[in-house]
Amino acid sequence: MLTADELRQIGRLHVQVGRSVDALLAGEYRSMFRGSGMEFEEVRCYNPGDDIRRIDWNVTARSGEPFIKVFREERELTMLLIVDRSGSVRFGGGGQDGRTDKRLQIARLAGAMAYAALRSNDRVGLLTFSDGVEQYVPPRKSRGHAWQVIRAAFETLDADHGTNLAAALTHAQKVLKRRSAVIVLSDFLGPSTWTEPLRLLLRRHRVHAFMVHDPLENGLPDLGLVTVQDAETGALHTVDANNWHAQTSVERRLMDVRRLGVRATAVSTRDDAFVKLHAHFRSGG
Repeated sequence: MLTADELRQIGRLHVQVGRSVDALLAGEYRSMFRGSGMEFEEVRCYNPGDDIRRIDWNVTARSGEPFIKVFREERELTMLLIVDRSGSVRFGGGGQDGRTDKRLQIARLAGAMAYAALRSNDRVGLLTFSDGVEQYVPPRKSRGHAWQVIRAAFETLDADHGTNLAAALTHAQKVLKRRSAVIVLSDFLGPSTWTEPLRLLLRRHRVHAFMVHDPLENGLPDLGLVTVQDAETGALHTVDANNWHAQTSVERRLMDVRRLGVRATAVSTRDDAFVKLHAHFRSGG
């Protein structure tokens, strides 16, 4: 069940996102997604002037005649939002110094993307995860379905859980039957076991990532050995604060994701989520 505060947040999103998404749909969204993918339609005999890169060598070998693959432009987009709901995304300012928490920033980004899909008549689905897959809402195309996705993105888990992004990416690979746009919304904290599943997902799908972070995560003072509590498990750990920044820096995590070929943008809890969304697509991701 959504809390009263979460319902108010969704109401504010409806007002805030309308004008922002209209502008997004006017250019960035369509240029990034719509018409940028091709679906296989048929094979036909090769004609002089055809692109030889589209020759179907298997059919050509069987028939003894050159055949090429014919593709048609995708008319609709299938979008899957992968939303992190682990314990670590509860970290944030709670309204202090203009900051929100990471969970709410992630929900705003997910809501804006779902609303853009709705306005563009595209299919949108949702996959939430913590230490495993929490919820999967298959991509569909309707106003009621899009708002179901938005409400689910804003729901809060009752308990803290760990992070298993790898499980979410693997599940997405299994359930997505057609080429899709996959939007990963996470802080990318925790084990880097997601690298190989993400690499596999990229073979077939277009992947964008929004790495949500809080400035205080990189602001631990150089105090030497200190005891900290894991937001996901509640366990106490002794860490070297002098080396904390190198281990958790946004720049390092962003580089790890981009190195795989993912279009990734860092979003702070101080940022305007909609401004960052526009900037991401305006720059080509």
